[in-house]
Amino acid sequence: MISRLFHAWERRLAALTSDRVVREFEWGVEWINGSKRPLALPGEVVSAWSAKVMEDTDKFFETPVTDQYHIKDGLLSFPSAFETPDHSNNTVYARYQPARPDDGPRRAVVVLPHWNAGPDEHMALSRLIARFGISTLRLSLPYHDRRMPPDLHRADYIVSANIGRTLQVCRQAVLDARRAVHWLAGEGHERIGILGTSLGSCLAMLTAAHEPRITAAALNHVSPYFADVVWDGLSTAHVRAALDGEIDLDNLRRMWLPISPASYIDRMRNKRVLLVYARYDLSFPIQLSLRLVQEFRRRDIPHRVFVLPCGHYSTAVVPFSWIDGYALIKFFRTEL
Repeated sequence: MISRLFHAWERRLAALTSDRVVREFEWGVEWINGSKRPLALPGEVVSAWSAKVMEDTDKFFETPVTDQYHIKDGLLSFPSAFETPDHSNNTVYARYQPARPDDGPRRAVVVLPHWNAGPDEHMALSRLIARFGISTLRLSLPYHDRRMPPDLHRADYIVSANIGRTLQVCRQAVLDARRAVHWLAGEGHERIGILGTSLGSCLAMLTAAHEPRITAAALNHVSPYFADVVWDGLSTAHVRAALDGEIDLDNLRRMWLPISPASYIDRMRNKRVLLVYARYDLSFPIQLSLRLVQEFRRRDIPHRVFVLPCGHYSTAVVPFSWIDGYALIKFFRTEL
């Protein structure tokens, strides 16, 4: 009965967003390095490219150093390490919330919001974390906020039925997060963590897996595979509608392995990890969250688990937002 009540509530909350668009399926070959087989089918090109990426993901997520950081009134900006055709998307913006100095080591957390988060979302949590002695740097994800081109009204280009573009824009988010970490380190922060929610959780794990300066990662709503969330999740039903009849789940999962947490579980062995999932989640279905938790356990990788007694959308509703915030802040206070 409780499941039915929460699932009905989740569907009502999801229905409040009425501007989702079913866009055309595209392989996105123009977003990746071209194949040497010019006569290959587009799906084969993307599949071969993805397999090649998995041979050396350190190279895929390699982030060149930059000194082009600018901060004014708490707003940090810097160039993205990956340039897209959309000029507005190629500058990264992040809101810095410094903690009051104390006698201990300087700590900071990079905050990666959920998909289609507004510019002020996650700032209340960021300010609260800072009150507990940990500075925060809240990033705007690619194609969000002021990074969004004028022809978009939702951040559709970071999660879409364009296979190659989704790969590269999620990669861009990881490179942006790594440059944010580099800035924090340059400002004297000795211990750096990362906090991601929903899509941000996936990107946070990819970042933590490839950025040695990150020692603690709180992953808020989790799944092992990027493709499975898109395929089965409530929030991405419009993306699934464009995928149907064009590609099956097995092939999609294989092509999106470079941006799937399952590919990097072993890299989290030396990190402090918190896995958070919601018992009645329809956007990150609970069976997917449990698979990731079970995989951490099977590989004997140290981690903590926190289960929210709500769904995905209802996590943002009081009192569940308070419960979630308490778990996240407690983790960073003890583990960072």
